[in-house]
Amino acid sequence: MIARAGAGPLRRLVVLRHAKSAWPEGVPDYERPLAARGRRDAPAAGRALAEVDCLPDLALCSTALRARQTWELASAQWGTPPPVRHDPRLYAADVSDLLTAVHEVPAEVETLLLVGHNPGLEELVLDLAGDSLDDALDEVRLKFPTSAIAVLAWRGPAWEALAPGTALLTSMLVPRGRKKDEGK
Repeated sequence: MIARAGAGPLRRLVVLRHAKSAWPEGVPDYERPLAARGRRDAPAAGRALAEVDCLPDLALCSTALRARQTWELASAQWGTPPPVRHDPRLYAADVSDLLTAVHEVPAEVETLLLVGHNPGLEELVLDLAGDSLDDALDEVRLKFPTSAIAVLAWRGPAWEALAPGTALLTSMLVPRGRKKDEGK
């Protein structure tokens, strides 16, 4: 299934929607921080990625506050976080914008983490996935909630070769933290 993209190393695109954000009065959307639940769920997302052996070589993260906070809390769960590029194009991005950013990733990166927002992330996953394991694609179609993680696998010589329908959606996770984890 994932061989449709062509020859090359197995690559993984890990798509992480930012954790639950707060809606403080008078705060612009771009500056909205994580809510208490988001501060619990973001570390749980980081732990989930470590547990499924899906740590990235590079992360691309929206510059919106809630995405940056999600990245910081998730990556703090790993021994040595990978480099991160905060990209303003990822805020309010559509599929075309997201793919442009992904296509610019160096070929030596085999696992890429993309931290951003809906509806763009959900649409990207649905656009790239030609198929899925189990019912992962149906789960994404149903809902891609805050802190959701989609893992897409494909083979290709470089990121610029990633195209619609060429990836296999291998998993869809929605990690949730526990209230006792709040403040950690």
